[in-house]
Amino acid sequence: MDTPPITVHPPGPGGGRRVTIRGTDVGRAHRIADLVEFLRRAGLDDVEVEQTDLIQWLGGGADTWA
Repeated sequence: MDTPPITVHPPGPGGGRRVTIRGTDVGRAHRIADLVEFLRRAGLDDVEVEQTDLIQWLGGGADTWA
């Protein structure tokens, strides 16, 4: 199986989670709304972030931000 195009990395020491889309760092999300905005900017505004195979969650799921 291929790696999903969106990766939400583990929470960092300062809070939030780094987000990469197709290997490009797009920013640090501190909540779901931040992730949704990053996806919108990348043209992926129809992704259901909590119910998709397009996102690889590292270090916790959609409810882990700190």
